[in-house]
Amino acid sequence: MLFPTQMWILLAVSAVLTLVGFYRFVWFMSVGYGLAVFGIGVAIMIMFAGQLTTPTLVMCILMIVYGLRLGGYLLYRELKSKSYQNSLKKAVNESVGGKKIPIFVSVAVWIYVSFEYIFQTAAVTYRAYNGDKGGLFAVLGGIIMLTGIIIEALADKQKSDAKAKNPNRFVDGGLYSIVRCPNYFGEILFWTGVFISGIGAVKFGQFIITLIGYLLILYVMFSGAKRLEVRQNKNYGNDPEYQLYYKKTPAIIPGVPLYSLASYKWLK
Repeated sequence: MLFPTQMWILLAVSAVLTLVGFYRFVWFMSVGYGLAVFGIGVAIMIMFAGQLTTPTLVMCILMIVYGLRLGGYLLYRELKSKSYQNSLKKAVNESVGGKKIPIFVSVAVWIYVSFEYIFQTAAVTYRAYNGDKGGLFAVLGGIIMLTGIIIEALADKQKSDAKAKNPNRFVDGGLYSIVRCPNYFGEILFWTGVFISGIGAVKFGQFIITLIGYLLILYVMFSGAKRLEVRQNKNYGNDPEYQLYYKKTPAIIPGVPLYSLASYKWLK
């Protein structure tokens, strides 16, 4: 089935946990995002208890770890960092033209992200629903997911440490010397692992759902990298060191000579 009962339950879990976005709009895509992935991982383990293979169980645990780490980190950063709060508020105000966000917009975004998060995690859900036997792609997917978590966590720590020492300078050390958005790259890796884990374990219609979820998160990550690039160009554009760093360091995928995303208008 494309949307079994379990999928609707996961949609309800996602919807409940992303309600935090009504308290602070950006939380639909940040804190609520982490909470939703965490909650979906827990719910899959509960609903399919006793029939999960070891690889799928491990993937659920990785989703829980990912959601808790990301949600907790974003919440801490937003509540503790005054400069981040100000830049976040400015970015939101610019996106809505300085106006208050209408309730119907919040409701629409809430519905959208609730579906997006169950689509992103669908490969693991369908593996469990179809009674998978594990397999090479499950193991490979789990390894890639774990690698993504490690890279993203390390990138976030390196950026936090660098900003604590010099909040007015761009970060170009550690993983940031290899790629300008290593945290986004880590997230892409995580969801690539989730997507790969579904190969051979999901049926055609289910595969379409997992593909949509994967493409959506890729779009979100590349759009986020573009917005960061625009902000950094505005803040550091006159700095010769930044210009050199900007021109020689790939934007989001290490080793791929894609140095600028600002000109891609289809990325919002």
